[in-house]
Amino acid sequence: MLDKPTKLKINKKFQPSTIDNDDEFFRNGIFEFNITKLTQFIKANPNIFQPEEISINTVRFPSEHLDESTIQSANTNEPIILAEIAPDRFNVIDGHHRIEKAYRECSVTILAYKVKAEQHIKFLTSVEAYMEYVNYWNTKIKHYA
Repeated sequence: MLDKPTKLKINKKFQPSTIDNDDEFFRNGIFEFNITKLTQFIKANPNIFQPEEISINTVRFPSEHLDESTIQSANTNEPIILAEIAPDRFNVIDGHHRIEKAYRECSVTILAYKVKAEQHIKFLTSVEAYMEYVNYWNTKIKHYA
């Protein structure tokens, strides 16, 4: 049985993820995640993050916006990152090119790190995004059954 998700509390001392020149980002509307820093955090905490196999069909969404050369050079052995965006609902925030390459190679599964909301929220790149995310998450808690 899954744990009941908890409401997030606003941390008035929240500090956005630092931004270095070569950092990679994922933006979904106002929510921008520092993927470079999140990846470093995942790799530094193997006791917390264990990659698991997931079905490619559950995470693949064809897009004409993917760069063909990046698809060709993608390392499908490197796990993708799924962020919990609502209770028990995860979206890809890193790995779209790897997913597409694995799909083209007829793979059925791909390795993924599932990152809970309270873990990935600290990798948001602005206070505004943080505040909006907490409010967004808490509205989803109300509808959780």
